[in-house]
Amino acid sequence: MKYVFTILAVVLFLFSGSAQSIVKSKDENAVAARVETFREALIDADGSKLKELTSDNLSYGHSNGNIQNQAVFIEKIVNGESDFVMIEFQNQTIEIVGDMAIVRHNLAAHTKDGGVDKDIKIGIMLIWQKQKNKWLLVARQAFKLPS
Repeated sequence: MKYVFTILAVVLFLFSGSAQSIVKSKDENAVAARVETFREALIDADGSKLKELTSDNLSYGHSNGNIQNQAVFIEKIVNGESDFVMIEFQNQTIEIVGDMAIVRHNLAAHTKDGGVDKDIKIGIMLIWQKQKNKWLLVARQAFKLPS
């Protein structure tokens, strides 16, 4: 009987870890899908999609130190002041921490800000929060990559 309880305890322990991995994987996949939708919305300059993906309290930091709220961030994308022609996210990682997700990647992009073609490569950290079963971007910080 002692062995039955030991085996049962081991099975339950392994199952609880597997269940947590499944939930984590599901959240990671959901966040990855939101990040991809965000990337597409930046290229398409889709203001309504950007609003849907971001928190009303968004803090959007650029690599030059400029910080924007949700309204200014979306306005500058929609009016073409920030014009992404192509964006690729490289070396992306996603870490789920409770109801938050920390996403890190390198952003390689071709922009046409103010009609001027430019290629950029910067580091990005995104903070997403699960609110009412929906992942919203609450913070973004860009930084210059070491040369």
